[in-house]
Amino acid sequence: MDELEIIEWVRARSRTHSSIRLGVGDDMAVIEAGAECFLVSTDLLLDQVHFDSQIHSPTQIGRKAIARALSDCAAMAVRPVAVLISVALPKSLQGSGIRELFEGMWNTATEFGAVIVGGDTARWDNPLAIDVAVTGEPYSGIAPVRRSGARVGDVIYSTGRLGGSILGKHLAFTPRIDEARALASQLGGNLHAMIDISDGLALDLWRLCKESGVGALLDEALMLDAISDDALTRAQKDGISALQHALSDGEDYELLVTVDPAAKTSSLPMLPLGRIVGSGLSMTRLNGVVEALEPKGFVH
Repeated sequence: MDELEIIEWVRARSRTHSSIRLGVGDDMAVIEAGAECFLVSTDLLLDQVHFDSQIHSPTQIGRKAIARALSDCAAMAVRPVAVLISVALPKSLQGSGIRELFEGMWNTATEFGAVIVGGDTARWDNPLAIDVAVTGEPYSGIAPVRRSGARVGDVIYSTGRLGGSILGKHLAFTPRIDEARALASQLGGNLHAMIDISDGLALDLWRLCKESGVGALLDEALMLDAISDDALTRAQKDGISALQHALSDGEDYELLVTVDPAAKTSSLPMLPLGRIVGSGLSMTRLNGVVEALEPKGFVH
């Protein structure tokens, strides 16, 4: 079973509860708390998978651990509140390295208004593993934005250029907390669906479409404007097209957004990529031919 199959297996067996508004299937779960609600998610990072402790500093690793969790809050346009951190520390990581790791986490949480409220620590003879849980709350007057609201005719946008994150962005990205709040505030009901691009544009767009019961048609002409310089650099080195890197590299942590076509978006920091259609995942190539698009991306 791969990651996607495990999620569906768990989802099929999930039980309902009167306090759960939204369970498996989105970036965060939504839980009722009296008349209000809060959101919660968790994110796991492993040495040699999400970072390389032989190359990356403890500060960089700590920052990424928190930023990945905060990106879930951005994906639903909610305010980060509390963070819990569990770490399995290798015996080779000693005092100064441990302090740097936690300072990287502490400073990143503080930067975005979140507070570290607890967690757990352990030692073992294996590489560093970090699990971060984050809770969030809705901004006043803004409901959490889900993956499941995309509608046929919506325009698909990204908040930034894509691909080649392995060259550095995967460690230094900024979770789009502020951008998400601005989009939700300015677009209101015209903002229909949102997800953060963690595993690759094609795969995460497929996830959004699956939850919404729709399809997507990307436009290669628009996609060319959304290719990052790092994607171009990688293409020159490995022979894989820059467009393919933009579609499937992952760990961009930009927001993928669907918006009513009548909405005014010219002043917003977004790049159009295509539109929502009735079914399927495809792309209109430069020659006008529509080709099926495989939802490639990173799957554990």
